[in-house]
Formats: sequence, structure tokens, C-alpha cells
Amino acid sequence: MAAWLGAVLLLTGIAGLRGRLPGVEPRPYILRFTEDKPNPLYRRVCYTMAWSDLITFAVLNIAGLSYAVATGVWRLRQIYDYAYFPLAIVLWICGALGVLPRVRSSTKGEGSERRYFYGTVWAVCAAEPVLGVLWKTLPQSHAADIAKLAAFVGVLAAAGFIARRGKLPRTRAIVAGEWAVSD
Repeated sequence: MAAWLGAVLLLTGIAGLRGRLPGVEPRPYILRFTEDKPNPLYRRVCYTMAWSDLITFAVLNIAGLSYAVATGVWRLRQIYDYAYFPLAIVLWICGALGVLPRVRSSTKGEGSERRYFYGTVWAVCAAEPVLGVLWKTLPQSHAADIAKLAAFVGVLAAAGFIARRGKLPRTRAIVAGEWAVSD
């Protein structure tokens, strides 16, 4: 794992220094969110990997929690062992086909798509630590499993709702012709 993390840090560091990561380009790539510009390969790959991480971990944690609530037995490790790569690969294929938001061949529609992406980032990045704290602090019991599932799904839903209303950073609606601004 340390070797993988080192490789990721090295390669993303090099890409970042070369301006080949979203957000570190020498100048903003998207100035109008309705422009029909080619979406560079590095952006498509980065957003595909981000979608894969966000969705895979959230879905597998919901599956593990649901299984524990339904059966009273924890099988999260086994669920990850069997389902992580199949789910991640499906998302990688979706990214390669351009069906995920922000990974299409054109940047047209990024004004809406960025809302979905950052809403998902906010939701998952809020729900995962809450689940981690509950995992460490609650006793191992059926009631605790129900509470963990309810809290995890509740945080995802609440953050998604707030993001949908544009109240979280980078989730505001961008109207046609509006200039890109930092928010």
C-alpha cells in the first residue's frame, strides 16, 4: 500500500507540476460552463478515478451495513474482496465511454455536471468519517448496526439535498453564458 501511495503521489505530483491535473492548469480551462470544448484526456481520467472511488466506497459500505442489519453478521471485508474491483471496473468503463459527469469528450454541460460531482464529494466525504467514528465508538450490536446504516445514509441524503439546493461550495447552478468564477 505504501508503494502504491508513493507511486500515486509521485505521478500526480509530476502531472500537477506540468499543469496536467484538474485545478492546477496554468490558466482556467473552462471559462464558460456551456462551451463546447474538447475535454482533455487527463481530466477525463482524473474524474473517472474520482467517481470510481466515491461511488465504490459508498455503495460497498451501504451493502456491508445492509447485510449486517439483515443478517446480524458482518461480511464487509468479504464484500470488498469480491465486489470492489468489479464495481470499480464498471465505473472505469463508464468513464472510458464518457457516460459519467465531467468525463465526456466535450466540456459542454459542465455547469450542471460539476454540481453532481462536488455534491457527491461533499456527501461521501462527510458520511465516511461519521461512519468511521460510529464504527469505533458504538458497541457491536444489531441496534448499533441499524444506527450506523441510518447515520451513513442520512448524512449522504442530507448532504445531497443541501448540494442539490446549491448551498455547498461548487454546487451552485451555473446558468448559460455565465463566466466561471471561484465559489
